[in-house]
Amino acid sequence: MKALLTACLVSVLALAGAHAAANAAANAAANAPAPAGAQVFLVQNSGWMEPFYSDPTSQYKALVKALLLAASAPGSPFVLAAFNQSLPQAPSPKALLSARVAADTGAAVGAALASLQPARKPGSAVLADTDLGEALGAAIDGALAGKPGLVWLFTNNRNSPNNDQATARRNREFYERIHHGGAITRAFAFPLHMPVKGATYRANGLMVYVFAIGEDGARQLDALLASGRIASVITERPARLKPLDRDTVRLLPRRVDSVDGVAFSLAAGGVLRADIDDALAPTAKIVWNLENTMYPYTIASAHLVASSLLAGQQRPIMLARDHVDDLPPGRTVPLASVMQLPGNDLPSTWSLAALKAAGSAYVLPGHIQLQLSGQQLVLSQAFRQRMATLFPGDPLPDIFTPPERINASTALLPLEVRVHYGVAPLLSLIAAAVLAAGALAAALLAYGRARHTVVSVDGQARSMRTRAGLTQPIFDQAGHKVGQLKTTLFGHQLIDLADGARVRLGR
Repeated sequence: MKALLTACLVSVLALAGAHAAANAAANAAANAPAPAGAQVFLVQNSGWMEPFYSDPTSQYKALVKALLLAASAPGSPFVLAAFNQSLPQAPSPKALLSARVAADTGAAVGAALASLQPARKPGSAVLADTDLGEALGAAIDGALAGKPGLVWLFTNNRNSPNNDQATARRNREFYERIHHGGAITRAFAFPLHMPVKGATYRANGLMVYVFAIGEDGARQLDALLASGRIASVITERPARLKPLDRDTVRLLPRRVDSVDGVAFSLAAGGVLRADIDDALAPTAKIVWNLENTMYPYTIASAHLVASSLLAGQQRPIMLARDHVDDLPPGRTVPLASVMQLPGNDLPSTWSLAALKAAGSAYVLPGHIQLQLSGQQLVLSQAFRQRMATLFPGDPLPDIFTPPERINASTALLPLEVRVHYGVAPLLSLIAAAVLAAGALAAALLAYGRARHTVVSVDGQARSMRTRAGLTQPIFDQAGHKVGQLKTTLFGHQLIDLADGARVRLGR
């Protein structure tokens, strides 16, 4: 089945330009463009999903269609596949549709899902079993062939291959694959309230997983979540599964007490900017809001260490508290700090770097790093209660327990120091350069200007024409050389006078 899914996606990737006009129309209709990239949408149709298909009020298929359209960029390739558990005469997953997103994609997806029903085992009336890990592996290794992209999985989270009733263990195996699978760089779960009742089963909730494959897939997922397109379909806050060792908290400036000559602001992209008007060694007292961004986990305890990296130097940041306890997701706690900014080690006022930045700013990019060590995470009680309501009787929250090896995390806040140098030094240099150029021009003019001087030989005055830099011979009445006249910028000089010669400057 992996080969079939791979062939479907490869054939889609090979298409070129057939829907250019339709893609443009679809793109214009979108509120915000979705990031392009290959995606696989896995729709569970095992026996456990029977009420999601038979209940006339079920929004299951409508959700799949709406999410596929929201998550996909015009022209991007996708595969829509149904999955349960693979058997010799019933491979799983099974591709329903493979195409590039175009104006008619919504209708094509709706038609592909319309006939989808719970699968049965070959030659039997028994409903098919479920294997979440098998479906995820087929999408990563088969459909995407290990290349970057996103995998979406729609399930009631009952993982029971071969009708194995040990769903807690099976769910844990699936969760371990998520955490330890090197190809998976991001993973989120959306628990949704969707009560349905069928002839055989009933359910209160549905789980939608999304997995980013590779670093490009991670960037694709981050951009997609930031665009708000998924939130327009699923209003439930995504529960983070991976990673749990970075970007677990966020620092938000609450109050800044800075010294004279330093001003702080929050620039676009969440960059903390410090504008310095002198080159002393300023310090700043900053009170932060430390926010837990790791829904649905509470930070039970963690040790805090902070530092800044600027101008190639790492400087410790003094914190008013070095520990955080019982911080629920989405909550903040104040954190006071004292931060040293670069000053004496900055380029001097007369340096080339400062002169180049005169009138604007000399920019030092860097970051503030907050490290959490000895980190202990626990699933928030509110999330446990929500899971108990959506999936009654299932041991689902236990599989959200973070792996023991994840006991540290790092959060980075971009920092930009802008040093403002005045224009006075630059203007002084310009003025000096102008004066020097003027002096040089005057000297050159004087050097090339013809001059006249009077030289007396044996009491007889004669006028000689010369210019700076020349040395001319002086002759007496008999035509004998009796000396030389050397002319410089500063005047005339008699040199090499013959013995007994009566030669002098002037009359």
